[in-house]
Amino acid sequence: MKKNLVLFVLFVLPIVAYLFFASGINSFSKLPTVTAKVPDFPASWKALDGKPVSLDKKITVLGFGGKKVLENRGNIFNLNQKIYQRYHEFKDLQFVTICPEGTQQDVQEIVKAIGAISDTRHWSFVFAKEDEINAYFQTLKLKGKLNDDSGTDHVYIIDKERNLRGRKDPKEYKEGYSTFHPSELSNEMLDDFKIILYEYRAALKKNNSYLKNQKRNVEE
Repeated sequence: MKKNLVLFVLFVLPIVAYLFFASGINSFSKLPTVTAKVPDFPASWKALDGKPVSLDKKITVLGFGGKKVLENRGNIFNLNQKIYQRYHEFKDLQFVTICPEGTQQDVQEIVKAIGAISDTRHWSFVFAKEDEINAYFQTLKLKGKLNDDSGTDHVYIIDKERNLRGRKDPKEYKEGYSTFHPSELSNEMLDDFKIILYEYRAALKKNNSYLKNQKRNVEE
């Protein structure tokens, strides 16, 4: 009897616990909208290659690098390791970090370092004046604030309709995810990110099914 109890604790109980937690937050079919229809970037904001970047029709992981972006590059590397490398090949996904004008050289160093371990084609660094960055952040209507360097260690998930998504339950409210803490990226952000991708894939499947039915009706 005692032997069976020990075997249950060692083998069965961990499996049951895993299934319980694995079916937790991912059982939700929808991630709430924290801020609806956030503005797109001004046309004057350009990336390192001089091209504009848009939030339209892309799932975006949005960050604010700040003037000390090089000093805080560890946060970007955490995001790269925990989220970007895993999903960067997803067709309609982009990572965008907004940085103040004058940090281009620092960002080039970061891109070079990340490029040694990752394909950086889907990660854009966009540059703007500090007052413009702070004004834009205000339009996100968040509880969090930018620091004195016009940056934050948090990143935000924005869907293809430019809605900023997160958790609105007061007990677990989350509008952004700390890149300073790898565990938060591996847990809360990864869980929520999977929901967004599931929504997108479900919508795509539904749309493809509709188009096939329309084509079939025409042929008939």
